[in-house]
Amino acid sequence: MVSKTSSAGMASDLLRYLQEARETVLRGLDGLDEYDARRPLTPSGSNILGLVKHLAGIEIGYLGDCVGRPSPICLPWVEDGSIWDDADMWATPEQSRDYLTGLYRQAWEHSDTSITQLGLETPAHVAWWAPDRRDTTVGHLLVRVVAETAQHAGHIDILRESIDGQGGRNHDEYGSQGYWAGYVARIQAAADTYRSS
Repeated sequence: MVSKTSSAGMASDLLRYLQEARETVLRGLDGLDEYDARRPLTPSGSNILGLVKHLAGIEIGYLGDCVGRPSPICLPWVEDGSIWDDADMWATPEQSRDYLTGLYRQAWEHSDTSITQLGLETPAHVAWWAPDRRDTTVGHLLVRVVAETAQHAGHIDILRESIDGQGGRNHDEYGSQGYWAGYVARIQAAADTYRSS
């Protein structure tokens, strides 16, 4: 059994990592026009604003509904069931950047309150999981949300880099465009030793 003190410390650490990942997610939109924020950048349609939309729903679901604290925030794609057709993965023309980033920030506030009020050992229930896995804890769901947010923050860094070369928050601290060109050339040269003729 984890003590209340160490549980509170763990919750604080997890929330700090979650907040860092959240900020990375939103930083991916900095300076982008509407087209680049929304357009699909991979064969599966990954796009930056869509990932923000998706993560808002993840937090509202797992750290709201599933922990017994339903959010007052209405997500139309959940209400109409289109989430099951991946409607949470892209922004419609009517869904503005401000609207979706605002939802995401509201989701943070609700999630953070859930965590601080409930604690990690509080029982939780995920209705859409397999029956033998549905009963879990707030702590388990928080770890899941931290992992998913960090994963998508990494996706966003890569998507952003494919648009304008701005990958990661400390990209410019490492070096100039010339530095990066030389670095990439060294990686390519190493890979070329395995290129088939």
